[in-house]
Amino acid sequence: MSVLELSRWQFGITTVYHFLFVPLTIGLSLVVACMQTAWLIKKDPAYLRMTKFFGKIFLINFAVGVVTGIVQEFQFGMNWSAYSQFVGNVFGAPLAMEALLAFFMESTFIGLWIFGWNKLSPRVHLATIWLAAIGTSLSAYFILAANSWMQHPVGYRVDPVTHKVLLTSIVALLTNSTALAAWPHVWFASFMVAGAVLIAVSAWHVGRRSQLEVFRTTLRLGLAITLAAGIATAVTGDIQARLMDSQQPMKMAAAEALYNTSDSASFSLFTIGSLNGSKELWSVRVPDLLSLIATLNPHGTVQGINNVERAYAARYGPGQYKPIIPVTYWSFRLMAGFGTLAALLAAVGLWLTRRRRVPRRRWFYRVALWGLFLPYLASTMGWIFTEMGRQPWTVFGLLTTAQSVSPGVTASSVIISLTTFTLLYAGLAVIAVWLTVRHVKAGAPAGAEQPGTPEPLPVFQY
Repeated sequence: MSVLELSRWQFGITTVYHFLFVPLTIGLSLVVACMQTAWLIKKDPAYLRMTKFFGKIFLINFAVGVVTGIVQEFQFGMNWSAYSQFVGNVFGAPLAMEALLAFFMESTFIGLWIFGWNKLSPRVHLATIWLAAIGTSLSAYFILAANSWMQHPVGYRVDPVTHKVLLTSIVALLTNSTALAAWPHVWFASFMVAGAVLIAVSAWHVGRRSQLEVFRTTLRLGLAITLAAGIATAVTGDIQARLMDSQQPMKMAAAEALYNTSDSASFSLFTIGSLNGSKELWSVRVPDLLSLIATLNPHGTVQGINNVERAYAARYGPGQYKPIIPVTYWSFRLMAGFGTLAALLAAVGLWLTRRRRVPRRRWFYRVALWGLFLPYLASTMGWIFTEMGRQPWTVFGLLTTAQSVSPGVTASSVIISLTTFTLLYAGLAVIAVWLTVRHVKAGAPAGAEQPGTPEPLPVFQY
């Protein structure tokens, strides 16, 4: 394998692994803040117990997410220095804002939340988790603004002397239409992940009739969050699809393996056969659906891969401008499929738990546990589609992935770092899962200490 291929594998593995922790951090931080708010209003000890219980899951996830996220930034200098030199003046701005503003804010107030239980008043202590949650969402926005600039560059110019990209408008970068559409989509998808964690953990305890006063409530809460977030994720994803059709028509065409421009284009739920443009063997199709998704008109025109390829060649010069079609085709369907299954599971669960009843069917608890993976798989497939569908570009229309790799990196050095990171991340995964499972089995604390309770004076023996 070439240095380019190895570097892409390394970045893909580390990015997907890191993103396993991001959505839960975003969603669960706000859920925990709401739980603590409910305790402060209702004074029900069950809400304080669930706050501390799910707060610890959030902290474990946050810690591992921070460690894995640091590696992401290192790789821009290790394997992608040509990219960093070309776009550093633009790409560095939102990353600096994320680190100096959002991450500093969330890490500071998370620290105050952890160590302030016995030192801050209940209201001040509640404010710390809300500010940490807001910082987490801000952090996601700045990262998505940087990524959205790669998808749809705005607010820049290319220096004719240095041939590097220079930032001309930070406002344009932060209000990029791609970022404004991507952020709510990722935000709602994060609540699907958080809701699935609540469902799985609560189902494990409710199925054993353990601590029902806490986990019966969190089970219904998780089901409601997952269903509502699933609907919102689908709506915001639909908005993204029309932006994608206008900004990156090749990605839209690749999502359907549509090779020739078509009016009233159908959408295949799945296909058996080749996706390279030859005649398919068998498929299940919904008439006019692709045109409706791309243009909001069932008879609208959707550009095909061959047509876009010719247009790109005329604009950017001869080259290969289509992504790996099977990857984009199937990742798009798996993203939508896993997300839909998660929302359907939540809807069924809400029906079974109507009137605050505990589900009696044992199969529900097994499905709820396995359903934990559905939003994670949907989010992962979504990121694979987003990034792989942009290929061969790193920055769409400006810089290809082949031009972005570090010129001095050797294949052997990438193999060593790839192997090291993979083994390290595997070890971190084992630790994170072990800590989480151990905490889940222990259950919610029986007598959670309230914020503002003074620490007992030490007893000295003479």
